[in-house]
Parts: sequence; C-alpha cells; structure tokens
Amino acid sequence: MPELPEVETTRRGIAPHIEGQRIVRVVVRDGRLRQPVPRRINQLTSGQLIRAVSRRGKYLLLETAAGSLLIHLGMSGSLRLLPAGTAAEKHDHVDVVLADGRCLRLRDPRRFGLLLWLTEDPALHPLLKKLGPEPLESAFGAAYLNERARGRVLAVKPFLMDAQVVVGVGNIYANEALFSAAIHPRRAAGDLSRDDCRRLVKSIKEVLRRAIAQGGTTLRNFVAGDGRPGYFKQQLKVYDREGAPCLVCGGVITCERLSQRATYFCGCCQC
Repeated sequence: MPELPEVETTRRGIAPHIEGQRIVRVVVRDGRLRQPVPRRINQLTSGQLIRAVSRRGKYLLLETAAGSLLIHLGMSGSLRLLPAGTAAEKHDHVDVVLADGRCLRLRDPRRFGLLLWLTEDPALHPLLKKLGPEPLESAFGAAYLNERARGRVLAVKPFLMDAQVVVGVGNIYANEALFSAAIHPRRAAGDLSRDDCRRLVKSIKEVLRRAIAQGGTTLRNFVAGDGRPGYFKQQLKVYDREGAPCLVCGGVITCERLSQRATYFCGCCQC
C-alpha cells in the first residue's frame, strides 16, 4: 500500500503541473472503487480551476473554489500525467482532463482507492475529521505521544499505525522508526517513558523525511507521479530483511506477525 511518503511524493510530482489548470471534464470508465465515484462528478467539476494540491494523511485534495476532489490511492492506486488522448489500459478508471491537453489518470488494479467530490470543509468529512496530527508537524511531539500512549496495553507498533493517533505511519515506516528508536514493536504503548517517546517521535520524523526526500519506497505497484521509482527501499534497515544481519549489531533480523502485519526487528538492538 502506498504510504505517506509515496503519497507526498505523488503530490509533489503532480502539483506543479496541475495547480492553476482548469478541469475540462472528468472521464469515468469504471466508478466502482471503494466508494462509487459520484455519478455527476463531470458536471460538478467541469470548468473548475485547481487552486492547490494538498495532502491529509494518505488522502490527496485537489482544491477548487467550488469544492475539492478527494483521492485515495488504496492498496494499488497511482496517478499519472499523460496526454489526454493516451489510450486507456485495463485498470485506468478515471481521467481528470485539463485545459492544457493533458489528463491526470487514476489507475487502480484492486479498486480500493477513492475519488470523491467534497463541497464542505474537507477537515469535517467523515474520512478526515478523526485523523490524528500529521507526523511531520509540530503538533506531533513527545508530550502528545506520551499522553496518547498513557495506560494503553496495545503493542506500540499497531498503536503507531492507528491513524487517530498519528496519520500516515504505515507498516514499513513503523518498523523502521521503532528500530531507529531501539524500541521493541511488541512493547506496550503505555510502558513508553517520556524519553522513549522523544526518541520515537524523532525517529518517525527522520525516517519519513528521508523517504520523502528520496521519492518514497519502491513497492510493486508504485512509482512516483512523474514515472520515476522511489529509492528509499535501498536504505531500509529492517523491513523485508528477515534472516539478514542487523546493520548495527550483526544479529539476525526477525519477522513475526503482529496485528496481522509483518513485523521486522532486531532482538538485540530492540530488546
């Protein structure tokens, strides 16, 4: 699944090309996504000027004066900028056709993504209003994390992956941040000290910033908005390295299932 760095990479890739562009029409080939694409999406958006492309968690927002197109890439979705006449392939479900002759094309083989039209403040939409703070903003700090963790018996890794605690810390980056902070993924969130939370917040921010700077993590179904793959996977220290030597102590990287997700750690460094 594309995680926050992949979505932010996509936002940065498409924003310079579509901000200030007018939507000519929206072509829906197959609207059967996680929620149906609104039937009147073409009438609602045609003629609107895209003022900004923003992100909230893993959701992209194409903002106009009349409302916002909300896009979620689901598990296998991607966005491409293409000439508007480019032939569509099997999983190319929606084109946002722009006045400059290009289109923003949503491809989603597994159809778990979303494309919705919001007329209200996006922050009030049910998909967004309960989201926690952005991990790279100042609201996400050690004091906040310590307060949210207090009394929680849930393991720290699924705790970090709860979007109501903090948005966008998916499986890959939770593994990497916990390793960097030397915290075992099965440790109860409520057992974290203020110092633990300080190290963890710092690690989360550093891991995400590095991933964004390097274009996100290359996954099977993701390349950046301009067609270039991400390269952060080359620097992953524990994720997908089961049985490999730890890059810090030389021990063996272990993989276990935790809350139904593959969880990688070093039993020595994260004791």
